[in-house]
This record gives sequence, structure tokens and C-alpha cells, in this order.
Amino acid sequence: MKVAIIAVGKLGRDPENAIVDRYIKRMPWKVSLAEVAEKRPLKGQERRTREAELLMAKIPKGAFVVALDEKGREFHSQALARAIDGWRNRGVNNLAFIIGGAGGLDSRIRDEADLVMSLGKMTWPHALARAMLAEQLYRASTIIEGHPYHRG
Repeated sequence: MKVAIIAVGKLGRDPENAIVDRYIKRMPWKVSLAEVAEKRPLKGQERRTREAELLMAKIPKGAFVVALDEKGREFHSQALARAIDGWRNRGVNNLAFIIGGAGGLDSRIRDEADLVMSLGKMTWPHALARAMLAEQLYRASTIIEGHPYHRG
């Protein structure tokens, strides 16, 4: 299976990027990270619309799309693992996880996503959201494989 994490903003040498890289390297799946950034000083809905265009352009063709949004469905780790395993068993070869910028996601991405998922009711900086998502994807892979990393 291939997994794409597509996010607004560039992490560069931020400490969160090291966390993301560490978990990506440990996963049994091919995981890519695509970062998009709008350089123009757009505000509000205009910015969200432009970021949506940039994000959508990075989604692999035919991918099952999961948009991260604070109003989305919450999963515990085992449920996320079961969901991913179920998608894979139904022939999903590409998963794309979308993380918006500071202004959130454009409604078009939420509306067109196959699933809108939340990392919890709190709002997280996009850099931390990437690290948390990467860890949970790694955790899901270990649950699926029966590896002892997840002890819950």
C-alpha cells in the first residue's frame, strides 16, 4: 500500500519534521510527504480556496482521501488500524491524508474526501498534526502486523 501525507506548509528543519521522518522510515508501507505553500499574502476564504487547489493537485489518482479536520470522526488507534486494514482488503492501494493550513481546510476538500477524520477536539499546529498522524499510521501498521509496539 502507498500512503501520501499532503500538507500545507514547509517544515524544513523543524524538530517535528525529524519525528515525521522517523515514523515514515519505520513503516512497512511506502509513505510520501508532499508539502504545498501559497506564497501570496491571501487571507481567509481566498487562501483556503488556493490551498485546496494546491492540496488536491497532489492527491494520487484513485486514492482513498482522508481529510484531517477538528470536526471529523475520531478513532482510537485500534479502530484506525482496522479501518486501514479494511480499506486495504477492499483493494485500496493508495491512501491520501490531507492536512490544512492555519486557516483550516476549504469545504471542497472536506466534501470530496472519502472520510473526514479528527485527531481530537483540540486544534493542533499543522507541524504537530503531521507528527501525530505519522505516529498513528506507524502504530496502525504495528497493530495490523501484531507487533508489540501498541500495547493497549
